[in-house]
Amino acid sequence: MENIFVLCINNEHYESSLERRKIYKAIQNDFIKKNGLIRVVDETGEDYLYPSEYFLRIEIPEEAEKIFK
Repeated sequence: MENIFVLCINNEHYESSLERRKIYKAIQNDFIKKNGLIRVVDETGEDYLYPSEYFLRIEIPEEAEKIFK
């Protein structure tokens, strides 16, 4: 599975589980994407669905990916 990383640009209504300007690991599939959602591993360490417009997909160097595992 491809690692997907996103930058949180909005945490309205999710202040306790998301931090703005923070990079998160995400899990995406076509069904979720089609419904305007994205599954993000948040501050709790678990993955939850959030509105996809709260995030921007970003590319990070391969060497940096290991800190997200």
